[in-house]
Amino acid sequence: MQEINVASDDRVRKLLLGILLDGVGMVSFTIPLLGEFSDVIWAPVAAFIMTRMYKGRVGKVASVLTFIEEALPFTDIIPSFTLTWIYTYYFQKENN
Repeated sequence: MQEINVASDDRVRKLLLGILLDGVGMVSFTIPLLGEFSDVIWAPVAAFIMTRMYKGRVGKVASVLTFIEEALPFTDIIPSFTLTWIYTYYFQKENN
């Protein structure tokens, strides 16, 4: 019973952290010129955090996609952390 609660807590923690991190990435989108410069710093940081949040192939692929999404101009609106969470907890389980 306690294992279910721990797994559920981890899911909620990852979702809330993912939403927060997507928000951080989107904030730079709201600041013209300065925002795109900050993406040079945020892109590798976001990619690193993604690999720590999601292990294995999912984390590696999501990390590369997050880096590209954050590095490219005008793509900050894509919620990569939240999309990875949805994939991990809803779509990936169907394949196992």
